Amino acid sequence: ACTGIENIDEAITLLEQNNWDLVAAINGVIPQENGILQSEYGGETSHGPAYGPTSHSTTASSTPSSSSAFRYVVPSRQIVERQPRMLDFRVEYRDRNVDVVLEDSSTVGDIKHILENELQIPASKMLLKGWKTGDVDDSTVLKTLHLPKNNSLYVLTPDLPPPSSSHSGALQESLNQNFMLIVTHREVQREYNLNFSGSSTIQEVKRNVYDLTSIPVRHQLWEGWPPSATDDSMTLAAAGLTFPCHRLTVGRRSSPVQTREQSEEQCTDVHMVSDSDGDDFEDATEFGVDDGEMFGVASSALRKSPMMPENAENEGDALLQFTAEFSSRYGDCHPVYFIGSLEAAFQEAFYGKARDRKLLAIYLHHDESVLTNVFCSQMLCAESIVSYLSQNFITWAWDMTKEANRARFLTMCTRHFGSVVAQTIRTQKTDQFPLFLIIMGKRSSNEVLNVIQGNTTVDELMMRLMAAMEIFSAQQQEDIKDEDEREARENVKREQDEAYRISLEADRAKREAQEREMAEQFRLEQIRKEQEEEREAIRLSLEQSLPPEPKEESTESVSKLRIRTPSGEFFERRFLASSKLQVVFDFVASKGYPWEEYKLLGTFPRRDVTQLDPNKSLLEVKLYPQETLFLEAKE
Repeated sequence: ACTGIENIDEAITLLEQNNWDLVAAINGVIPQENGILQSEYGGETSHGPAYGPTSHSTTASSTPSSSSAFRYVVPSRQIVERQPRMLDFRVEYRDRNVDVVLEDSSTVGDIKHILENELQIPASKMLLKGWKTGDVDDSTVLKTLHLPKNNSLYVLTPDLPPPSSSHSGALQESLNQNFMLIVTHREVQREYNLNFSGSSTIQEVKRNVYDLTSIPVRHQLWEGWPPSATDDSMTLAAAGLTFPCHRLTVGRRSSPVQTREQSEEQCTDVHMVSDSDGDDFEDATEFGVDDGEMFGVASSALRKSPMMPENAENEGDALLQFTAEFSSRYGDCHPVYFIGSLEAAFQEAFYGKARDRKLLAIYLHHDESVLTNVFCSQMLCAESIVSYLSQNFITWAWDMTKEANRARFLTMCTRHFGSVVAQTIRTQKTDQFPLFLIIMGKRSSNEVLNVIQGNTTVDELMMRLMAAMEIFSAQQQEDIKDEDEREARENVKREQDEAYRISLEADRAKREAQEREMAEQFRLEQIRKEQEEEREAIRLSLEQSLPPEPKEESTESVSKLRIRTPSGEFFERRFLASSKLQVVFDFVASKGYPWEEYKLLGTFPRRDVTQLDPNKSLLEVKLYPQETLFLEAKE
């Protein structure tokens, strides 16, 4: 309240620095002219610090327990207006999060009113939970709750039915689907068809596009994302993309001033993912760039910086410096150098689909050659050469100036091209550099089509590049034909396998259905038998429990009952008039007509005997001396 500090970590740090002396901590952060720290004694320091301990001279109303209490008093010479304090709330409701920002003078009801518009839920149906204190209603002012700046709440709606599971089911289905993203690189007018699962995030897509286009994620300018795709952590399934294909366009975010860092970022390693900030290369002097160059002023010392560090452990890092140094020397219009190892360049150029393969151009630089500056500035940076290389070649570069780097490349050359090519490069004199090697990938080996020396012209360089492309195009057409035939055979095989699998599935399903039907019939038969056995056992038990039938000449009162079955048959029996009605029920049940399933009806008057008290005697229920009854199945 005194300092305006809302960050709890910052407040604790200040208290720790002042050995947990609250007044000292406040005096350390509050300007002394803003106010006066006054004790509860009533005395105040007129020329002391703005916030601080007051004199302990007591008055009549002072108490020992209040010696450390203080309050802020606004000086009479100045009016300090309290700025409204803003509070941030993150409110969770089921699978949604809503961010609400309000002044602390607002009420809890104001939050519910905002949530009512956002969640489309009546405020009267909401229970807002997560408060640190109890007894909070809609009229409670937020300021009275002494809340921190950032708060988390959640909404309960016990009076509303739970949401349908259809949406969550559809989302789960989308997570298992594959999306085809057709990404157009605006600057080079090239399309990439990328497959991603629905569970992939937008951030993963941007990282993969960074690998393909060399545009860092922070410099990517996108078109085509749905309005709902507001967070890079969102999955593609939840982003609202068009299924199964969705078109996007990506370009490099423009900047009014092209700095050394931006030039270097344009050639970031396509096989490395970087989320670093724009000041990753803040110490530009590490690459030989002085302050003058950073503001577009040429520096004579720049050309003395090596194109590539000697004994570089990582080829990607070495090529990053090579690209940056090349841009600073000869401008930004130059071939897009592949950032990565030579093996990675092979993989990119030769081992994709036949239609996507390219030639590999290896540029070998040498600073001590008199041809280098002319070749780089007039030929290698010519727009026609740059455009042709970008469309048809993967361009990789290496600096042969340092002996260690030269030896390292010759080792790579021997491993990938053989000792003959390595010996050819080894015998080249310094003044014959720079060299341009054109490599074409074949099924089992890599063939060097041409070695172009530095003493050439733009037209000659273009002609030799085009000649190499003609050879490559003929080979590529054969590869495409072979690949199409192979894919056609594989498709036929896949279709046959799928048809066979479907046939097996149908047979298995049919067999399982028959087995289930037989099992069900067997189960029902078993149940029927068990029920029959149970009923027969009950019938026999009742039959055995019946008292003996009295004789006609018995001296006791005898009731003669004649009972008609639903099928029209009759059976008769004599009962003692003193016998209970339950004995009649048991007798009927022993004949296969349980009273739970049948009712016993009298004739005159018509009545349902099964509704009478079974503990009464036949005499009491007026079934004496004789009566005709009939059985009727209950509904």
